[in-house]
Amino acid sequence: MSTLSSSSASRRAFVAALALAASSLAQAAWPERPITFVVPYAPGGAADALARVLAAKVGPKLGATVIVDNRAGASGTIGASSVAKAPADGYTVLYDATPYSINPHLFAKMPYAAGALQPLSLVSLAPNVIIVKADSPYKDVKDLIAKAKAEPGMVNFASGGAGTVQRLAAELFRQQLGLDMVHVPYKSGGPAITDVMGGQIDFMFGTVAASAPLIGAGKLRGLAVSAPQRSPRLPGVPTIAETVIPGYEVYEWNGMFIPAGTPPDVVGRLQKAVVESLQDEEIRKRFTDLGAQPIGSTAAQFADYLKKEDAKWREVVRKGNITID
Repeated sequence: MSTLSSSSASRRAFVAALALAASSLAQAAWPERPITFVVPYAPGGAADALARVLAAKVGPKLGATVIVDNRAGASGTIGASSVAKAPADGYTVLYDATPYSINPHLFAKMPYAAGALQPLSLVSLAPNVIIVKADSPYKDVKDLIAKAKAEPGMVNFASGGAGTVQRLAAELFRQQLGLDMVHVPYKSGGPAITDVMGGQIDFMFGTVAASAPLIGAGKLRGLAVSAPQRSPRLPGVPTIAETVIPGYEVYEWNGMFIPAGTPPDVVGRLQKAVVESLQDEEIRKRFTDLGAQPIGSTAAQFADYLKKEDAKWREVVRKGNITID
């Protein structure tokens, strides 16, 4: 009996050793085929543009082709879900943005399990800017606030939809100042900006990338930036924090995630390639030109940042009783 048990144990040990060796070989060979960056938003947007810039630099560092695959829909949850359910082999990576931290508080049920994705690296931070039409009576952000206080419910603001960063940034602004203002949701940010320029909408939080050229061309006026520091693209526009709400901070961040359980050595190589790429001077200039500050972080640093974002947006959504339109 003991001989049989010993033989069985030996076979199990041999099989385990073979499996470990096979796993080690597979990991050492990574990547053997193209890697896909899934962007859960439509082509042409900020996340898509930045992902493509980064993919072109990460691929050569890994000796692989990196493909950008847009899987838009449901505020980014469709694409995120596809990565969460993909094999944990390092070949499918999620390139997501701020809605990742907002969606769990807007949807009654998420299409993938909490913990199905693990943070890889914070890629970039991009502030918003409060914009009004060029000849608006609001010369600065204090004028806008004074109007909202004097005529509750008469000032309106636009966004590209209920769960967008622009909406939540304005809601945080409204809540912290105790203002009564009306939200006007659009299907995307472009038409919303057009109506701000036309004067149909009082203001909105627009991306610096989309707004700065229009401010420079005299078609819009920038009142205040949502980051703690002024934007290099708009050095003459003060921050919300320095003018009316100390500590106010909202970014449209981009970050990368991988399926939980991806081999640690694969995670390490991928994270290293991303961080090194973001230190490249050409990449930094491309990101800056697109209104974003390149970051590059460890997985732990990104996880800490996500905890803060989750707490902030949970409270904003709860206080504002915000739901998907």
